[in-house]
Amino acid sequence: MPRVTCRSVLVAAFLLAGCATAPVIGNRPAGEVRAELDAAMAANVRAHGLNGDWLVIRGYHATDNLVATITNKPFSHAAVLDLDRDRVIEAEAQGVHESTLADFVARAHRLVLIRPVWASAASSAAALAKARALVGRPYDFLGLIGLDIPDRFYCSELTLEVYRPFIRPEDVVPRPVEPGQLYYWGRVLYDLGAR
Repeated sequence: MPRVTCRSVLVAAFLLAGCATAPVIGNRPAGEVRAELDAAMAANVRAHGLNGDWLVIRGYHATDNLVATITNKPFSHAAVLDLDRDRVIEAEAQGVHESTLADFVARAHRLVLIRPVWASAASSAAALAKARALVGRPYDFLGLIGLDIPDRFYCSELTLEVYRPFIRPEDVVPRPVEPGQLYYWGRVLYDLGAR
């Protein structure tokens, strides 16, 4: 029987990604049109979002193209909304950190606002407090292939981790969790659809 290694799994994933249909998104548009889109996205998030909601985007960066291609989903990144501070808490290569809502929106080709099924006034406040407490934790590179490393997080893992105490036994959450799967555990409140 052939030996299966982590490297062979990664090679197979990249080869199979050639069959994926996720589009490659080019450079971020410039000018007044883009500024109006960014302002509209941020205004909709502020109007419809609450602390602890999830923002899921399809970004412009090369890694966004890679994630969308490998997962064959139209999304590439996720974050937790901190509406009180007009910020998001996200996990990227530099680790868990905060970004302004404006900066996060500026990286989005498409943005979806999702209210987790576990959200209530109490659970969302607890989830946001936990997200804030996780700022500074390292990125979970191995989590992307299903190997859980405690106290490290990739983007969609972070969004679920902050609600972990509220996840019901019947809610089957796989590992790894792709950004494009988060709507399975929430309700879409706003979607700036694909353009």
